[in-house]
Formats: sequence, C-alpha cells, structure tokens
Amino acid sequence: MKAIIPVAGYATRLYPLTENMPKALLDIQGKPMIEHIIDKIVELDSVDEIYIVSNAKFYPNFESWLKNFNSRIPIKLLNDDTTSNENRLGQIGDIALALRKGSIDDDLISINGDNLFNFSLRRIYEFFKEKRVIVNALHDAKSLKVAQEQGNASIDASKRVILFEEKPKEPKTTYVSPGIYFFPREKLKLISEYLNSGGNPDKMGYFMIWLTERKELYGFVYEEKYFDIGWPEALEQARREFHG
Repeated sequence: MKAIIPVAGYATRLYPLTENMPKALLDIQGKPMIEHIIDKIVELDSVDEIYIVSNAKFYPNFESWLKNFNSRIPIKLLNDDTTSNENRLGQIGDIALALRKGSIDDDLISINGDNLFNFSLRRIYEFFKEKRVIVNALHDAKSLKVAQEQGNASIDASKRVILFEEKPKEPKTTYVSPGIYFFPREKLKLISEYLNSGGNPDKMGYFMIWLTERKELYGFVYEEKYFDIGWPEALEQARREFHG
C-alpha cells in the first residue's frame, strides 16, 4: 500500500503564521503536524512508501524538514509547481499528480496534511481489507452546526455512503469527513475518470459526491475527536487536546 499526504495548500486563513511556513509544519505538541500524521500511517504495516505533495512556494521548507526527519517508511517529496491559490492544482489534482509521478499501481491511503485525529487507522484498514471498496473515514461530530461547515455524509446499514454534501445548510447526520481515504488498487482509475469527465479538482468532497452517485463510496465512523486546523482557534485547540 502507498500513502499520499497532500500539503500544497496556502493556508491563508492562518496568516501571519503561514505566510512563510506551510501549515503542515506548524508545531503541535513538540513536533510538526505532518509527523503526527506519519506516525498514524506507520501503524499500518502494509504501507511501504509515502508521497508528500507540496507546492513550489513551500517545497524548500519541506526539503529542509525531510533532511532531518527519520522514517522507517521511505518518503518521496513531490513539487506540484504551483505558486498561489490562483494556480493551485487542488487536492484531487495533487493526488492525481502523485499517482502519475510515482507510477502508483497499489492500494492507496490519502490523508489531508492539515487535519489531526485522535484515533488509530487500524480499524478502518481492517474494514477496507475485508470489503475492498473505497472508504472515507467519518467522525461523528455530534453537532449539526459542525456538520454544516464541513463535508457531511449519510450511510446505510452496510456502511455505504448514500448522501455526501459539502457544507450543507440542513445536514441529515452529524458525520463529517476528516480527510482520510482508502482506495483499492482496482478503483484508482476512478480518480482519472472523475477528472477527465470535468470534475472539480479542488476538494475531495466533490469527488466523494461523484463516487456516492455511482454507489462507489463507503464510510467508517469514529467517535474520537479530530481537528480541522483551518483557523487559529482550531490550531490552539489541537495544541491542547490532540493526543496522537
């Protein structure tokens, strides 16, 4: 299995903290956020390679970090050559770039580089191995207000996602997406199919909607907390409450 961590955003809502430092390298409890994410990936023995996709602006920051970081899993740093929000490839665009540059033909986990979570990936991985389907981790926020602000999913008894909405005004559930996605090797072609059909490359939520319409998406619900670090207050909360 391969892992992709897209970190090519510009995090303008966190300025001035992220004017000269990528969000994924901000310190959370003594080390960069991305190292906590890698710690979660390392729990999965089947992962044998990690791809980190940066933009051109912050590529040197990640190069410097990687020189001083030791990982038992080989890490490849990729540059998507974008320089601003205006010309960014988008999250799905960056995942497609990693698939292409890495010639990836394997099971895949993709994890957003700016979200932290207090749960292990082992349980969702066991579900993924058993079902061999695309799986989106879900967090029960237990709040419709929170669900209004994020990607929101409804699932049936088999855990198939029957509805996915981006920031719905009237969410049907309190399940939100923390940006963790498992793909079986044989389903990776759906990413290029989505993009080639004109799908929006920006947010994974749009792709999740597309997959739901084709009955290709399943959800796995966690109760444990996750942190969407998009603004200063959320960063401070993660610094207090994230426990790895």
